[in-house]
Amino acid sequence: MKISITRRLFLAIILAAGMAVISMILIMQWSMRQGFLRYINMMEKDGISRLASALENGYRHDSGWGFVLRDPTVWPQLIVASIPGGDLPPPTLDSRPGFPPGAPFAPPSNPEMGGGAPPGARPPHLPLHLGQRFFLLDADRKVLISQIAIPAHSETTPLLHQKKIIGYLGLLPREKLSEPRQERFLKEQTLAFLMVAGVVLLLATGLSLLLSKRLVRPLQSLAGATHLLAAGRFSTRVEVVSTDELGQLAEHFNSLAMTLEKNERSRRQWVADISHELRTPVAILQGEIEALQDGIRQPDPDSLRSLHGEVLRLARLVEDLYQLAMSDLGALTYQKKNLDIIGLLKETIATHHTKFSDKGVTLTSTLPTEKTVEIFGDAERLRQLFANLLNNSLKYTNAGGELRLDITCHAHNVTIDFQDSAPGVAEVDMKRVFERLYRVETSRNRETGGAGLGLAICRNIVEAHQGKISAQSSPLGGLWVQVELPRTRLQ
Repeated sequence: MKISITRRLFLAIILAAGMAVISMILIMQWSMRQGFLRYINMMEKDGISRLASALENGYRHDSGWGFVLRDPTVWPQLIVASIPGGDLPPPTLDSRPGFPPGAPFAPPSNPEMGGGAPPGARPPHLPLHLGQRFFLLDADRKVLISQIAIPAHSETTPLLHQKKIIGYLGLLPREKLSEPRQERFLKEQTLAFLMVAGVVLLLATGLSLLLSKRLVRPLQSLAGATHLLAAGRFSTRVEVVSTDELGQLAEHFNSLAMTLEKNERSRRQWVADISHELRTPVAILQGEIEALQDGIRQPDPDSLRSLHGEVLRLARLVEDLYQLAMSDLGALTYQKKNLDIIGLLKETIATHHTKFSDKGVTLTSTLPTEKTVEIFGDAERLRQLFANLLNNSLKYTNAGGELRLDITCHAHNVTIDFQDSAPGVAEVDMKRVFERLYRVETSRNRETGGAGLGLAICRNIVEAHQGKISAQSSPLGGLWVQVELPRTRLQ
């Protein structure tokens, strides 16, 4: 059976609260019983001093322990009178015939000495079974009175007469409660604990139910939004109502949805742009071929040259798309090694001097004084990078303009600046010049320009070399493209 996360969380909280309450009851009940037992033992020990004083007085009056050994009722009377709550007064000579009131305690004599307990007298009842736990030893620690075996090292109180030890009085501690009133008291306390535990469990049940619903509600919202996102509704967002982990999860979900929405929008724009770029040369080719088929145009060298030009333009577009796709996928092969970036740039410039001269654009370069500047890179891809940047300036710089190329060497990188003259690029378009299929309409067209893929390919090549590429307005009035490449560092 499938159990929802709300029930799981609810049951987990209730189980934890129940275990805590049960543990608390057991510990408190054990602590109460042990503490109550210690309290009773302490109360009983308080009576030892009174009993010891009575025994010392009796020993002094009788000059020995005969007063407790002759009459079996004396020992229980002394115990009952000494313990807390005892209801018998300490025996004195007031109760003995022939002795004045208030005289010191003297135990009754045995019958042979003219005294003794009255006929038929019985020892008084000893509450709490004290008679079984009190014991009396003589000065040599020999047992005088004891109903049970005395454990070794039992705690005793010395009895003194004329500053000499005459015996020892001991009380074995109670090991368990046996009185009904004591058990009744503990039962009442246990019942109170159970009532408190019941109230705690009821409160825990209500709070856990509210808490589980509150915690699961954001998860349910995220689950529903995830289903919508999986169905293609990338505009789905969830409300962030807290700053905890659930709130952070909601923020991450919104960021993911925003990224997917942006990627989907870019994909649609990418497909639309490619379709638009391919439609123009295909339409031209179709129109010219149909004109040849219908006999409107003759297959002369001019018509063949036009068809060939459109085919070349289409081939360049397909090749650029292929190169960009491979670069995006990371499938372009890079065979990197240490190479001289200055020599590589000189070779690329030399192959483009004639094109710049034919258009009337001045190409000047400022190279560093260092003979060689090594970087770790792929020579063919870097030639493609420089060629694309040079061709970009050549295509979009007006005749009579200028392209200035500077190389600056730093400790860890090399900076290459391409600055051309008018026409320039508006600031609003500056951040988009490296986007695929993007063209500034005022200065680029399909006849003189390309499909808007050259700078996008340049960005991928630079990033593959762990470098940076940026664009800004040139002091000459055109576009300033800056490339930074790391120097001689194995990748």
